Formats: sequence, structure tokens, C-alpha cells
Amino acid sequence: MDLTKRICDSLGVEVGKTSCPVFSDGEFEPCYEETIRGSHVFIIQSTPPPADNLMELLLMIDAAKRASAYKIIAVIPYFGYARQDRKDKPRVSIGAKLIADLLSTAGADRIITMDLHADQIQGFFNVPVDHLYASSLFIPFIGKMGLKDLVVASPDVGGTKRANTYAKMLGTDMVICHKSRAKANVVDSMTLIGEVKGKDVILVDDLIDTAGTIAKAADIMMDKGANSVRAFAAHGVLSGPAYERIEKSALAEVYFTDSISGKQESSKIKYIPIAGALAEAIERVYKNQSISSMYYG
Repeated sequence: MDLTKRICDSLGVEVGKTSCPVFSDGEFEPCYEETIRGSHVFIIQSTPPPADNLMELLLMIDAAKRASAYKIIAVIPYFGYARQDRKDKPRVSIGAKLIADLLSTAGADRIITMDLHADQIQGFFNVPVDHLYASSLFIPFIGKMGLKDLVVASPDVGGTKRANTYAKMLGTDMVICHKSRAKANVVDSMTLIGEVKGKDVILVDDLIDTAGTIAKAADIMMDKGANSVRAFAAHGVLSGPAYERIEKSALAEVYFTDSISGKQESSKIKYIPIAGALAEAIERVYKNQSISSMYYG
């Protein structure tokens, strides 16, 4: 709700009037408390655990459809289940595709989201997807930090495309961490590819969950002679031992957007607001203007 209020403040509009009564068994019933017939309805909701966040979004979309809204746009700063984008072992769900189908079936006409785990997830949707990038906020911020000998790093091979984009825009070299997992959220081993000695390292990723990968990468880089290591990730999921790992790691600072609200305070964790970027995207969608020109001119 706080992010929604700041987006509305940027747009100069009021937050729509809604309510969400909860039954004694935990079931809830979202409701619009004003007419939305014939309106563009932008529903802002990230979908981190618990599943109630996703369920509330689906019910709000359905309610808007049944209330004869003209267009229903789901603004999902953090799209949960995005890591389940393929069958990496037998007999598992492709959760990202399932959630995309649920959103379409519920009645969403368009999706606005930020830094999907994999770009190809956009193809899972049967409705248009406007994919925003946290790099538009992070790169100017990094440029103003005054780090003299900068190098961009990816904490895993899968993030090399993202890291390469940052490296090109910042005019720096890139290094890669190659990791293998024993199981989900558990890093078995990690190898550094590239030179970090005497460098100020910027680790970039789409999200940080338990912080095992990012903390281990930072520790290895400091052992290899890096001056400092900082991490930038669009989404701070931060579950389990994440806060403790970040505090104990060699990371000097960790920056997130505020797509997900922080669960507790940390001396190393800082947030960069995205309300302005989301507000601009919403306004452009409403006015049928280009979203790509926000990034490519």
C-alpha cells in the first residue's frame, strides 16, 4: 500500500477505494468501494510469499472484470514464481507459466513488471507485457558513487547478459562467478572467472533470496584482492538467513528497489525507490505512449 500511495502521489491522483474483509477461516474478499465501470484500473501488487499476495491480486482482477472495468492492468513490481521458468528436473511444475495463465484467465489485459528472472517469461503471457528495468535507476546511482576502479560481476553464469549490459553502460570490464548447487538455495561450490584484484566490484542480480550466492561471491572476491564489493539487485526477497548472511559477509552495501518491503533493518541494506519509474510507465500505458523510449530513447 505504501508503494501504491507513492505512485499515486507521483501521478497526482488518489488511491482507489477498496476493502478486503477477512473471514474467520482466513478467506478474504477484496472489493472496490467506488464505481470503476468503463475505467482503466491499475492494480499494484508484488507477489512474494505468502500466496495470499497472488490470490488477492487475482481476486482484485476478477472483481474489476465483473465490475465492467474498461482495461485492467496488473502492475507487478516483483513477479513471484519467475524462477520456475522451465523443467530443470522431471515431474516439476513450470510455475511462471501457470501464474501467467492465471492472471490472463482472471481478466488482466496487460502486465507491467520489473526485472523478470528471465526475459523469455514475457512469452508465457497471452497479453502484452511491459518489462521495466531497475538498471535505469541503478546505473546513474552507481555512476555517482565515485568508485575509481570499477568492475561489474555476475554471481552466476545465468546473469551474464544482465552484467554485460551494466558493464557496457558503465564502460567497465566484467567478471563471472560459476556456481553449482547441491539443491535449491544451497550453493555447493563457486569459481571466479576474471580479475578483481584492486577493483571495486559491483555484483548485479535480479533478486536476492537467502543471500547464500551473493555472500559467497563477495567473500571469494575479497579473498582474491578486491578493494570492495557491493551488490545491486532489483528485488530483495530476503528469506531465511538472508539478513544474517549479508551482515556477516564481505559486502560493503546491498541495494534493492523497494518492489518488496523490507522485513527488518540492516546496516548494509539500502533501498532505491521505484515509484517514479512505475508512475511514468503507468502514465505512458494510459496515454498509449512508448515504454521502450524510457530506456532506449
